[in-house]
Amino acid sequence: MLQTPSADGLRFAFGTLTVLPVKVTRWDRDAARGGMLCAPLAGLTVGVLAAAAGLLLLALGAGTLLAAVATAAVPAVLTRGLHLDGLADTADGLGSGKPAEDALRIMKQSDIGPFGVLALLFTLLAQVAALAQAYDGSWARGAFAAVVSATAARLALTTAARAGVPAARPEGLGAAVAGVVPTGRALTAAAAVTLAAAAAGASLGPYDALRTALAVVCAVALAELLLRHCVRRFGGVTGDVFGGVAETAATTALVVLVLG
Repeated sequence: MLQTPSADGLRFAFGTLTVLPVKVTRWDRDAARGGMLCAPLAGLTVGVLAAAAGLLLLALGAGTLLAAVATAAVPAVLTRGLHLDGLADTADGLGSGKPAEDALRIMKQSDIGPFGVLALLFTLLAQVAALAQAYDGSWARGAFAAVVSATAARLALTTAARAGVPAARPEGLGAAVAGVVPTGRALTAAAAVTLAAAAAGASLGPYDALRTALAVVCAVALAELLLRHCVRRFGGVTGDVFGGVAETAATTALVVLVLG
């Protein structure tokens, strides 16, 4: 059964995963565990703010494409661009074909290589295209897609921080949260978010409940494939890998929500 989130866990989640003015007062493993379990709540907040930006532009007379761009931009701003940066660095590390130590060194460099540029380009294009299609359906579908994708992205962080997933480096945010969430609690969180998303999707129609649940499941599944590949290649996870996992989940959720 899910426990009530602690104040320290909420502060950790919002203080590390968003730019919102929340001070992290504890950096120990207990706080990190609570924070990663609260990650979907931070995602829900980011998604609501992203949807609000898109809806505001629609209300002002903007087209669905511009609303989609704004909706995709807000999560990037609210996360300091760290998830997108992590996606790019992870792509460069994986694409380098180098041994783990060399790949990790490439990922720490400040510049972005060709694999990172391509990953960013196609990920953002896919997100904007999917959001524009959702807004074309209705303002409610566009807003709903923004909220679900942001929440699913942070749920993927919760499952990626489960016990048994090692850190590739002894320092950094990746090391601070790697393996902190008991597997049972990670699975419970995944089930709770999926059911809540499906219930919310039912407000758009019976089929939407199933499609929303499928979007969350597929998002976590694709993120899990990336996570496992990174663990094999790098020997564990880093903060960059967590960023790549989140963006993979967000994009997958958006694509599934506009299919069919």
